[in-house]
Amino acid sequence: MKPKIVVYKDLPADVADYLREHADLIDVDADQPGALAAALKDADGAIGASVKITPAMLDGSRVKALSTISVGYDQFDVPDLTKRGIVLAHTPDVLTESTADTVFSLILASARRVVELADWVKAGHWKGSIGPAQFGVEVQGKTLGIVGLGRIGGAVARRAALGFNMSVLYTNRSPNEAAERNYGARRVELDELLASSDFVCLQVPLTDATRHLIGAEQLKKMKKSAILINASRGATVDEPALIAALEAGTIHGAGLDVFEREPIDPASPLLRMPNVVALPHIGSATHETRHAMARCAAQNLVAALAGTLDVNVVNREVLAR
Repeated sequence: MKPKIVVYKDLPADVADYLREHADLIDVDADQPGALAAALKDADGAIGASVKITPAMLDGSRVKALSTISVGYDQFDVPDLTKRGIVLAHTPDVLTESTADTVFSLILASARRVVELADWVKAGHWKGSIGPAQFGVEVQGKTLGIVGLGRIGGAVARRAALGFNMSVLYTNRSPNEAAERNYGARRVELDELLASSDFVCLQVPLTDATRHLIGAEQLKKMKKSAILINASRGATVDEPALIAALEAGTIHGAGLDVFEREPIDPASPLLRMPNVVALPHIGSATHETRHAMARCAAQNLVAALAGTLDVNVVNREVLAR
């Protein structure tokens, strides 16, 4: 008998066909948590993204594996899954380059005021040669500080060092010897990174330790000319503190792909600030990457249910049982 899999996100047709070869699919509307919880009661596994899967939703179920179409896994209570013996898989490698592209687009757009000046032109304000009021700041040769130099941070460092001749500082739980060797990256404490960087880029997962990692105290340690870039998770930044810092001129600007609450409230002061580039969480949002992520997540789930998955596992302790 084939296992039953709950699908709570639209999948490309070929990926859905692949799953049907291995399992019976139960499609559920992710906007109806009750329906999702009910479907999980009679399922062996589930695949989807952007929906919080709570312990209560798994009570009484026989779920053996969950596969998220994302690198982040803050929508899950990992210790609870581990206690239940449920494997959690994610897609850490296939989105690295597209997300790094998004990060660097935020750096360039924020520094050169691309969004602001594009709107300025469309509004009919370009009447002649531009002057200092429209000038941006250089990226070439500046210092980039990366908080969390993992896969995506390393890809950003490569673009910065090799493409823009930038000096790279980083903070990480452990040294990234490849980045140090290949890109001249230098590991420093967070305070030194904040004080020395022209661009501060957050590339950490959201955990209890990283929630509000950047708050009022950290923002004050940054250069007044510095730009904060966040394409990791919104809650790694204390958003009210960031708004206050931008309003006070504590830092120069921000490029944000993520927010504490998504979608962001249209009334947020961040959306009224010309020195903020705000994107709708597009980090990995290319046709090619999203397809690859869905395919990877499907393969992860099939392997997990077969007991053969040994990569892309968040809670590897479960495999040892």
